[in-house]
Amino acid sequence: MTTTPATTTTETTTTTAAPVTISQAQKRQTLQARVAWGDHVVTVGGDAPVRVQSMTNTDTADAVATAIQVKELAQAGSELVRITVNNDESAKAVPYIREQLDRMGIMTPLVGDFHYNGHRLLADHPDCAQALSKYRINPGNVGRGEKGDKQFAQMIEMALRWDKPVRIGVNWGSLDQDLLASMMDANSLRATPWDVKQVMVEALISSALASAETAQRLGMSPAQILLSCKVSGVQELITVYQSLATRCNYALHLGLTEAGMGTKGTVASATALAVLLQQGIGDTIRVSLTPEPGEARTQEVVVAMEILQSLGLRAFVPSVTACPGCGRTTSSVFQELTKEIDDYMRDAMVDWRDQYPGVESMKVAVMGCIVNGPGESKHADIGISLPGTGEAPSAPVYIDGEKAMTLRGDGIGAQFKAVVESYVQKRYGASQNTAA
Repeated sequence: MTTTPATTTTETTTTTAAPVTISQAQKRQTLQARVAWGDHVVTVGGDAPVRVQSMTNTDTADAVATAIQVKELAQAGSELVRITVNNDESAKAVPYIREQLDRMGIMTPLVGDFHYNGHRLLADHPDCAQALSKYRINPGNVGRGEKGDKQFAQMIEMALRWDKPVRIGVNWGSLDQDLLASMMDANSLRATPWDVKQVMVEALISSALASAETAQRLGMSPAQILLSCKVSGVQELITVYQSLATRCNYALHLGLTEAGMGTKGTVASATALAVLLQQGIGDTIRVSLTPEPGEARTQEVVVAMEILQSLGLRAFVPSVTACPGCGRTTSSVFQELTKEIDDYMRDAMVDWRDQYPGVESMKVAVMGCIVNGPGESKHADIGISLPGTGEAPSAPVYIDGEKAMTLRGDGIGAQFKAVVESYVQKRYGASQNTAA
C-alpha cells in the first residue's frame, strides 16, 4: 500500500550554491632534479611542470641519423630525449651527436639508456659520459649478486664524477630474478599468501627503492635520483605508482613499458597516465608507442602533450575544437579545414614559441553547421561556423566572443587561415612587445 503524504504549505528558502571551480590535480610533493646541458636546465619534480620526454629508434652509432631524429623530437615538444647506448660504437657516437645538436641550436638534454654493460661503457668512454645529461640504469640487468652491486656502484660513481642525475628504471620484463625468487619464497610462508601479481608489484617497488637507497649511500643526492617502475598493463601501472608514491618523495617517471601501436597504444597510455596525473602522481612522462609503418616517431610526443593539455596541466599548442560531423555536415569542408588549421599551428609552433609567448593557450573552433557552430565559436578565442548541408554558403567568424566578419566563396579555408595568422600577430605579438 502506497501512502501519499499530506500536502503542507512550507516557506521555501532559495540558497545559491557556491560556484563550481575546475582546478588542476594536487601535485604530489617531490624532490626536484636538474637535467642540464650547458646553461639549458630542465627541472623535473618539485614545482616544475610535468615534463615530456621521448626516445629515438635510430642506431645510435649513426650519429647523423640520430641527431636528426633528436632534433625532430625536440621540435615536436620533447624536453628530454633518450638514446640507446649499448656498445662501443654507440658510445663513441654520443659526443658527435651532441656536437651536431649544439650546432643546430638544439639544447635538449640527452639521456643515455644503459643495460648490461653501462658501467664499462661509461668508464671506457668519458666523452660519452660527459655529453649525456642523465643516465638511465635498470637494476634488473646490471648484474646479479656481488658482481651486480659492483657494476651498479660503478655507474653511480660515474654519475657523481660528471654531476649527472640518474633514473633508476625497474621494468616488469627485466626484473631482478634473484629478488623475485626470494620474495616468492617468503610469500609462500605467509599464512595467507599474496597472488603472484601482488608479489611482482612489491618486487618492482622494492627493487627501485633499494637501488635508490644504495645510490644515496654512495653519495648521490636524493634530489638527483628519479624512479620508474614500468609495466605493460594499465591497472598494474596504476597500482604500482599509487603504492610507490606513498613510499618515497623521489621524482617519478611515468609510462607503460610497451603501450602498443596506434589506437591501442594511445588509449592505454592516456588511460593509465590520466588516472595517475589527476591524483598528482608523476613528474615526467613518456608514451612508448610502436610507430605504424611510415608514421613519424614524433607521434608519441604529440600524444604525451595532448594528455597533459587535455588534463589542463600544461599548454603546448593552440587547441582546435571541432564537431564530429552528422547528417547536417555531409560536406568534408569542415574536416579538411580542421586538419589544415591544426597541422598549420603545430608546424608554426616551432617559431611561435619564441615569437608569440602565450599563443599555446589559444583556442580555435572549426564547426560544421549552425547548431553548435556559433556558440562554440564564441567560447573560443577565434572560431568559424561553416555552412552545413543545405545552409547558406557563408561562414561567420567570431573573435574574442564577438562576430567579426562573414567569409564567403570557394576560398573560405585560405581566408580563415589568414584571419588566424593576423589574430596571432596582433594579440600575442603585442604581449611580447609589451613585455620587452
